[in-house]
Parts: sequence; C-alpha cells; structure tokens
Amino acid sequence: MPHDVKDLRLAEEGVRRIDWASREMPVIRQIRERFAKERPLNGLRVAACLHVTTETANLMIALRDGGAEIALCASNPLSTQDDVAAALVAEYGVSTFAIKGEDNDTYYRHVDAVLDARPQCTMDDGADLVARLHRDRTELLPGVIGGTE
Repeated sequence: MPHDVKDLRLAEEGVRRIDWASREMPVIRQIRERFAKERPLNGLRVAACLHVTTETANLMIALRDGGAEIALCASNPLSTQDDVAAALVAEYGVSTFAIKGEDNDTYYRHVDAVLDARPQCTMDDGADLVARLHRDRTELLPGVIGGTE
C-alpha cells in the first residue's frame, strides 16, 4: 500500500490513542459498526486532505469499514500526529501520506500521491486538494462525483 509516514514503529502508540478517541466518539463508532455490516461505500475511492489526528483516524476507519478505498494526506503538517499516521498504515490499511512538520514540497507531493488514487469523492480541509485537482490534475475531474470542503 502506498504511504509516506515518519516511522511505522510508532503505530502501536497510535492504535492506543485511536482506540481511546473511539470510546469518546459514540456516533462514529455506531456508524462504523453499521457500515461494516452494510458496506454502503464498497469500492468508492476517497481522497482526503484533513488534519491527521485520532479523530480523523476514526472517520477514515469508519469509511474504510464501509468499503471505501481511502487515501489520506495532511491538510496541516503542523497538526499531524505521526503515531496516528503510522497506525493508519500499519494497523488499519489506510494509505496515508503525512509527516509532522513536512516542508512545502513534501506537502504537495503528498497531495499528488492522494490524487494518484484517482478519487471519486474528495474530502478537503483548506481546499488545497481540490485546487490541485482543478488546476493541475484536470484529467481526474470526469471521475469525481462529489466532495466536501
């Protein structure tokens, strides 16, 4: 699975923190359980450019359990939680591109890596993903059916 995170050895701590956050997020937990049974997003390719935190991790896991194929990058490198990024890759099978404090070149390389997944839906916090899609990756636009910002 494509990914670029600081260190996969951080995954164990990330799993612990993601699990803790899940206990504080009962609605997402219920959605995740329902999605795991019904698989309403089966095969849907989702590109997400969001804060890589325990809360976002639980959202990505719920979407994955619903059948979506997720590619995630950081919308703000300063908020990235490296242990969470590692856990998403190593334990939850979410293709993640995020390193706390990454430079601008790395940031946009990560945005491009997420777009390389040929998304059908986008989730964006800050519009960098959508701007890149409309400015530089227009060949992908016919396949995009929706998005959030």
